[in-house]
Amino acid sequence: MDSFSTTIFSIPTSLFAPAFVALLISLFITRRLLLHSRRKQNYPPIAGTIFHTLFNLHRFSEYQTSLSKKYKTFRILTPFGNYIYTVDPANVEYILKTNFANYGKGDLTYEVMSDLLGDGIFAVDGEKWRQQRKIASFEFSTKMLRDYSSQVFRNSAMRLTEIISDLASSNQVMDIQDLMMKSSMDSIFKIGFGVELGVLSGLEKGKAFSKAFDEASCQILYRYFDIFWKVKRFLNIGLEATMKKNLQLIDDFVYMVIDRKTKQMTEQGQDMDKVAREVRSATKLQEKKVKIDDFGNYLTEEVISSMQYLHAAVTETLRLYPAVPIDVKCCFSDDTLPDGFDINRGDMVNYQPYPMGRMEFLWGDDADEFRPERWLDNDGIFMPESPFKFTAFQAGPRVCLGKEFAYRQIKIVAATLLYFFKFEMWDSRRDVKCRTMMTLQIDGGLHLCAMHR
Repeated sequence: MDSFSTTIFSIPTSLFAPAFVALLISLFITRRLLLHSRRKQNYPPIAGTIFHTLFNLHRFSEYQTSLSKKYKTFRILTPFGNYIYTVDPANVEYILKTNFANYGKGDLTYEVMSDLLGDGIFAVDGEKWRQQRKIASFEFSTKMLRDYSSQVFRNSAMRLTEIISDLASSNQVMDIQDLMMKSSMDSIFKIGFGVELGVLSGLEKGKAFSKAFDEASCQILYRYFDIFWKVKRFLNIGLEATMKKNLQLIDDFVYMVIDRKTKQMTEQGQDMDKVAREVRSATKLQEKKVKIDDFGNYLTEEVISSMQYLHAAVTETLRLYPAVPIDVKCCFSDDTLPDGFDINRGDMVNYQPYPMGRMEFLWGDDADEFRPERWLDNDGIFMPESPFKFTAFQAGPRVCLGKEFAYRQIKIVAATLLYFFKFEMWDSRRDVKCRTMMTLQIDGGLHLCAMHR
């Protein structure tokens, strides 16, 4: 990934960094003088400045985790305000539920995200958000969508299994992250638009769309730390020039899908073998051989719901590798968090699902370990945790409406793949690192080999 210094026009960092530091110090001192006559405030400890973040942006999630192990709540200084980060569940509950009205997306997040997400539910507050939330809530609650989506997920899992079966038979390496992303994209477009996208089958336009969306997602995150991004967008230079091209490709692709749908309407774990054993038991296929095409028929809603260990394994995966590693809110008025730290109006307040999954004070000494059993009681029944401790799906009024939808897809795909295959790292010596972007991805993909069971 390009370093931040290559994005600020073509000027070396060494030329503008001293001036920027001087500006930062000047603003900070001025701020202190203006606040001198006010009551003494208890701000979160300073863990660094925006420069520290920029220098560690290539390893952002790991960097935030290391700071969070030192401070449960801390702040990063920027020229225009504080970036507050917390892993304290009491703070998370306060931000997402207790004082929900005081923490929203805010103007900065809307400016940063609207090029990609428009006025969608992930970028807006107020009446726009409430209206979209109400419509989406109704759609996700219908039995028709549940039944239809389950069938789509089963069909997509079967196609994915057939592709992996061919790769396993020829002992070829696979990027399982890429395959899963394509499978998910096919499923979501089928459910949302009723069209066959064919990305998993190799449709070039779909592959280009996926790549463009990932790159745009990276740039969206960079904008939070790049004070010059608006200038570069106006001048159409650097990563913002690439962003413009990607946005055009994304728009063209989405409108193509909408046109296709319009035309249609007009014309008409740690021990993952344990998961495999549970699948065989739940589907009553312990000894019986079944073809890939027929396996989906055994994955009924009752069977999927009965697999407690699979649900625990999926949840444990999301604890350590949440889809959104860090989520930001804007503080609309001066406030005090439950841990006693004061927050100023305009501060960007971040709760952190990725670091939270690695906090020993939340999960014990084995917080870094993948252990699905932590979610099961003595009878092997899944026991949920507070959503303000396990924050992979947010919580409170903005809790993810697609939570059960996502669980259903993951469990169907995981049950199918682990019934037919065992997986190993293609190169066990390779370090797996996260890519810095809005959603969590493995940098360079996850390369595995599959073996038939």
